[in-house]
Amino acid sequence: MTDNTSTIIIGKDSARPSTVNRFGYGTMRLTGKEIWGEPADRNGALAVLKRAVALGVNYIDTADYYGPGVTNRLICEALYPYPADLIIGTKIGARRKEDKSWVPFSKPEELRQSIDNNLKELKPEQLSLVHFRVMPNSDASFEESMDAMFELQAAGKIHHVGVSNVTAEQLQIAMKKGNIASVQNLYGYAQRTTMAGPQGGVGGQEVLTICEENSIPLIPFFSLQTSLPKGQNKIEELAKQKGVTTAQMNLAWLLHQSAWILPIPGTTSVEHLEENMQARYIFLTKEDMAFLG
Repeated sequence: MTDNTSTIIIGKDSARPSTVNRFGYGTMRLTGKEIWGEPADRNGALAVLKRAVALGVNYIDTADYYGPGVTNRLICEALYPYPADLIIGTKIGARRKEDKSWVPFSKPEELRQSIDNNLKELKPEQLSLVHFRVMPNSDASFEESMDAMFELQAAGKIHHVGVSNVTAEQLQIAMKKGNIASVQNLYGYAQRTTMAGPQGGVGGQEVLTICEENSIPLIPFFSLQTSLPKGQNKIEELAKQKGVTTAQMNLAWLLHQSAWILPIPGTTSVEHLEENMQARYIFLTKEDMAFLG
């Protein structure tokens, strides 16, 4: 079988761009229920992380508010000292309250605190990639938050700066302030328009277009969760024809939709991880993509 996914460059215009294999892994589901607390099967979670790297994943996505702190600590326990080519992307801009709610944490001093949290938990000399995650109802301005991100980069704490959950307008503003290495937004087969999602998710074909025009990877979150509503008969039909699962077909669609999409499907089992990664070997023709719409 031939892997048709190749690689993608994060931070193309930076002094030190990073090349990663074009299929990553998202850690959010490795925590306990409601993205809170320790996993029910800690050894299983560690095994998933180790297996992902063994299968060629060298981009892993996390956040210090997953757990909180749980996925970062799992990554460190499973993989530290890290392989030289491993890029760990984290997110800041939010925190969890004791009632498990998600609230903004995006003032400059709060972002600095989150960076220090990530450095402590992950133990790198410098964070590979940090996305500023825009939260609804934040009392900090987007411009001030982005200024703080680039100040933290200048201080040597961040290698690449990215943004998450942004509108097209916000992405354009961020790009004027500095080099944006990647964008993490809501995007999937059934979610290509801007609308509210879990924790206020924003998606949009317009954002992907800007990314493509500027060689910026789009890292879709909830790519499977939002792409598998009932009644997606075309994608289910094509999956059946090719002898793959609907989830695998969704991932294959992402890989074929744009060369600048970096899927990061999450899972809590090694078996499901391996199944997801088989999507790398599904080839879709132009006719297949036209059929899917």
